[in-house]
Amino acid sequence: MCGRFNAADDPLNQVFEELVGHPFPGETNHNTAPTETAWIVRQDAPGSEELEAIAARWWLTPYWSKTPKPKHATFNARAETLAEANSFREPFRRRRCLVPVCGYYEWQKDGRRRIPYYVRPRTGGMLLAGVWDRWRSRDRTQAITSFSIVTTAVSRKLEFLHNRQPVMLSKTGARRWMSRDAAPSDLGALLAPRIPMDLMVVPVSAYVGDPRNKESRCLEPVAASLAIDRDVQLQKERE
Repeated sequence: MCGRFNAADDPLNQVFEELVGHPFPGETNHNTAPTETAWIVRQDAPGSEELEAIAARWWLTPYWSKTPKPKHATFNARAETLAEANSFREPFRRRRCLVPVCGYYEWQKDGRRRIPYYVRPRTGGMLLAGVWDRWRSRDRTQAITSFSIVTTAVSRKLEFLHNRQPVMLSKTGARRWMSRDAAPSDLGALLAPRIPMDLMVVPVSAYVGDPRNKESRCLEPVAASLAIDRDVQLQKERE
């Protein structure tokens, strides 16, 4: 799964410049948690291939929901059921997005303990696959744009951490994910367990466990980091 991530202007300024032509528009949040606002990248208008950055809540509310926050958790969307799940089927078809992050946190179970790790690219930022939706109250007085991060079965290289991982995209994969010409049936390869970039897995302290803690202390290593190479078959894809 993916239940926390790091969003900071370095290196996201460059990521947003490449995607939408301007720096990261948000404030640094080293410990972004579900229901908080984050910045995503989506198509800026129907029929357009141009992209725009928009602030959205990390907990998808389907357009048809009777309430602004669904009772069931929607901050992650399982790749295996994207095309069928009521909450995600329509966003998967028509409202895919990119979630630019510096890295994400995962907790490894060790008996009764949960040990936090920070997973980040060796260089630069990371693009995660997402879906978004726009909800409006019946009286049209309230509107919420929200998103979910797509997760998939874990790559063997990361299975020591968890049995799920976010769908990570190379630049080539991101273009495919955002293409209006791509039908859901064309995107299966992107949703498979993939490591399209070289990673560092960094043990961090329990400080990150409290979502109120937003400082860079969340990122400080407490032991040696582990380097993980990208998948060999993806070496030719642009990061």
